[in-house]
Amino acid sequence: MHTILGSGGIIATEIAKNLSQKNHKLRLVSRHPAKINPNDETCVADLTKQDEVIAAVKDSDVVYLTVGLAYNTSIWEQYWPIVMGNVINACKKNNARLVFFDNVYMYGKVDGWMREDTPMNPCSRKGEVRAKISQQLLDEISAGNLTAMICRSADFYGPNASNTFVLPMVFERLKKGKSANWIANANLKHSMTYTPDAGKAVALLANTESAFNQIWHLPTDKNALTGQQFIEQVAEYFSVKPNYSILSRWMMRAAGLFNPLAKESVEMLYQNEYEYLFDSSKFEKAFFMPTEYKQGIALTAASLK
Repeated sequence: MHTILGSGGIIATEIAKNLSQKNHKLRLVSRHPAKINPNDETCVADLTKQDEVIAAVKDSDVVYLTVGLAYNTSIWEQYWPIVMGNVINACKKNNARLVFFDNVYMYGKVDGWMREDTPMNPCSRKGEVRAKISQQLLDEISAGNLTAMICRSADFYGPNASNTFVLPMVFERLKKGKSANWIANANLKHSMTYTPDAGKAVALLANTESAFNQIWHLPTDKNALTGQQFIEQVAEYFSVKPNYSILSRWMMRAAGLFNPLAKESVEMLYQNEYEYLFDSSKFEKAFFMPTEYKQGIALTAASLK
């Protein structure tokens, strides 16, 4: 039994599709779960409640934590440690392995490439939360209390990947013939992970005995594009001009007066004000190469047609 906690997002969907191909029994868990494959089992649970998490994880061999809490720093600070603690305890109680889908906020501003051994040095409150829960899990692994792994992704893009800034701000706007939007600086390289690659990779890692008790960067094309280059490739697919506008820091602050998401994004602007380079060579050497941007962008754009 493979159980996905937080089954409503694009990463969970991609993982479930790949696990189904491996003929695993799947249990999808969220507050409002829906089947992804015909034979999926669904389970309603609130991950902030220990008893519900234990019930959801019962009889599981592998558990995937892919939940995304509301993008609000106060909510993250209050609930992420509770969720991680509940999931760790439930996995220990049920003797299940844990796969945690993570981001790169805990690294903070990195000069150069982000790798698995990059120290955690957060420069945002959200990054501090991610560092705390990552360490919470790593401590359990080090103590021999739990078999687990951390799978990290860069910002992502891909078909139906609505929870990413490039789908509404680049793909959807250019499709409509409007100017794209980019955050802070379009002249810097910014790594992007293709979501079908991420789902395939997580499913593969979870079915590889030797991959556990490690951190893995999920496959991401090393030939990172600048924001302008990314926009140009999307525009080329839609046969429109690659026009774009920059959302500066002061614009984001102003928008934050009316838009909660913009307000919550201001502390993360360093990711777009400096180069954002994500290295997945460890994974590539062991498993498979990532989808190149040109192909991934074309497939993402095609999905909108």
